[in-house]
Amino acid sequence: MEMSWRKSSYSGNGGPDCVELARLSNAVIGTRDSTNPDGPKHAFTVAEMAALFEAIRKGDYDL
Repeated sequence: MEMSWRKSSYSGNGGPDCVELARLSNAVIGTRDSTNPDGPKHAFTVAEMAALFEAIRKGDYDL
């Protein structure tokens, strides 16, 4: 299956810390490091990604 990887417009001009996302199915989203597109990829359910984004918005992962 050909995946269409997308990077956030907030990533700027191809900076070194970019994550790309691709829809793998209606319920699964793939992630990869844009600086290493042939490297490891991870899959998350839509619900898992939504929970992660909500936690990020709330500042749960702020250093």
